[in-house]
Amino acid sequence: MSNTHLTRRHMLALMGGTAALALFASARHARAAAPASGPRHGMSIFGELKYAKDFPHFDYVNPDAPKGGTLSQVPFNGAYNASLQTFDTLNGYVLKGNSPPRLDFIFDTLMVRAFDEPDAVYGLVAASAEAKAGGNECIFKLRPEARFHDGSKLTAKDAAFSFMLLKDKGHPLIKLNLREMKNAEALDAQTLRVTFSGEQTRDMPLYVASNLPIFSAAFYATREFDETTLEPPLSSGAYKIGKFKAGDSINYDRVDDYWARDLNVNRGCWNFERLRFEFYRDRTAGFEAFSSGQNVFREEFTSKVWATQYNFPAVKDGRVKLETLPDHTPSGAQGWFINARREKFADPRVREALGLAFDFEWTNKNLFYNLYRRTSSFFENSPMRAEGVPSAEELALLEPFRNKLTPAVFGPAVTAPLSDGSGQDRQMLQRAVKLLEAAGWTIKDGVRCNARGEPLTVEFLDDDPTIQRIEGPYIKNLRLLGIVAKSRLVDSAQYQKRMKTYDFDLLTQRYSLGLTPGIEMRGFWNSEFGKSPGSRNLCGIDNPAIDALIEQAIAAETRESQIVVTRALDRVLRAGHYWIPHWYKASYTIAYWDMFERPVTLALYDRAVERTWWIAQDKAAKLGLKG
Repeated sequence: MSNTHLTRRHMLALMGGTAALALFASARHARAAAPASGPRHGMSIFGELKYAKDFPHFDYVNPDAPKGGTLSQVPFNGAYNASLQTFDTLNGYVLKGNSPPRLDFIFDTLMVRAFDEPDAVYGLVAASAEAKAGGNECIFKLRPEARFHDGSKLTAKDAAFSFMLLKDKGHPLIKLNLREMKNAEALDAQTLRVTFSGEQTRDMPLYVASNLPIFSAAFYATREFDETTLEPPLSSGAYKIGKFKAGDSINYDRVDDYWARDLNVNRGCWNFERLRFEFYRDRTAGFEAFSSGQNVFREEFTSKVWATQYNFPAVKDGRVKLETLPDHTPSGAQGWFINARREKFADPRVREALGLAFDFEWTNKNLFYNLYRRTSSFFENSPMRAEGVPSAEELALLEPFRNKLTPAVFGPAVTAPLSDGSGQDRQMLQRAVKLLEAAGWTIKDGVRCNARGEPLTVEFLDDDPTIQRIEGPYIKNLRLLGIVAKSRLVDSAQYQKRMKTYDFDLLTQRYSLGLTPGIEMRGFWNSEFGKSPGSRNLCGIDNPAIDALIEQAIAAETRESQIVVTRALDRVLRAGHYWIPHWYKASYTIAYWDMFERPVTLALYDRAVERTWWIAQDKAAKLGLKG
């Protein structure tokens, strides 16, 4: 897997748009409308921008929010391994090493997301963008006042250098996504021209504008980019790296003279003087740090902890607040991902059998306090989730691949099995036996073996013991089927290395896509990505029908047509049984010491705590905590 902040940016990148006309359209496909002419202050995929050129600030901020104080937290990101993550490098844009979260906060990009629109981006370093050459070229006009933290000018030369450097030496996810970016060049100090191959997707310009950091060309003139390093890079963002200790903690300090602090896209944002992330050996230690006031904010991802452990004195007397906030973003896919590259898991019948041994209903009742719903879709909690039998429009997309797809694709959408809640549903286990035997795995001396006499083994790779309480009953059921199953707990560094090189049977991960998924879909399911180390295609999916549907979804001309394609894609993915889906809740469960305030209007498509909340110094003083 990639470094944490890189992963998150790719998961959340390019969430679709609400507008009616596209600024950019794919040169490879027919367009619904020609690209808008002339420079514009923002870009969107499907239509007009919500905010006018001279908008004062985003609606989900308080432009008068005071600055100051420290937001300290454990760097959870929702995956089970997140609490145990560590870092050994400050270079988060290459495959080597593990970087801390939120490194993207120290780098400026050409444009930034608006979190109350599904896909719109607005000018930061670039004051405007203009599509030319039928969408195959984009001209960005950079602000002359842009500066790096050492006071040196940030120019189009730096942006061109950065984009080409990432295309050449960046993380494999970035390199693959930039295949269709032909060139980036500085026409003058403030003019950047980015050209595309003609085969690019419609969202490629938005990806370049809002996802790619701008490095200092002078800084890397004397340093190797594609190596791990603990030297803080020269950057230009709202924060810079402060004190840190590898594997222990890292501070991001707000830049008082940040060149873009008064721009409309930043007004009311970045209110904390310091963002501090602390790393602990396990979740228990991290929780104790929060309950004692050492950390002041926490998002909870463990249902048992949320239901049973938030009863310490500070919660009872109101010093710590508990809240459940709505999550309007797609819940995405969390589960045990099966490495189909391995011969023993190549047959989808084996993968389906593994899923039948997991009793979610028992797990939810006995371990989760019935706080969750079962996930079935790769687009859970979104309009892109396939339901029932395919529509006529979906069938039209699927028919060309009928001979290459399982018949299940053309029936009701495959859903996670519903058990009787006993913990050992006999009917589900009997179905699993039949599937295993049909796939050539029979019982020999109590162990399920193939024709060569090799036992069917399953190892769950973990770096957090929390998930093992859930895997325990599941492993017991697998053993009832004659499968030699176990879990293996490794340290975070080994976990990351094995995940990057696909050296696992099953592991737990979570990812989600935006409301307008784009080229990031390739990283999750495209065949070529699955052959590249460090991709999000953990299962090794290699299916030409999936590849083709991904491209059609990326190139869809309207939101409605994209929904049709993604539903068809969802059907094919689900019918492949590439994972044992977990569970989801469409909300954030957060706890925080009562020293914060936030805007009246919250961002729809992001939690945005680091961006938009602030500390009330009087509240912090009353608690006796340093604000």
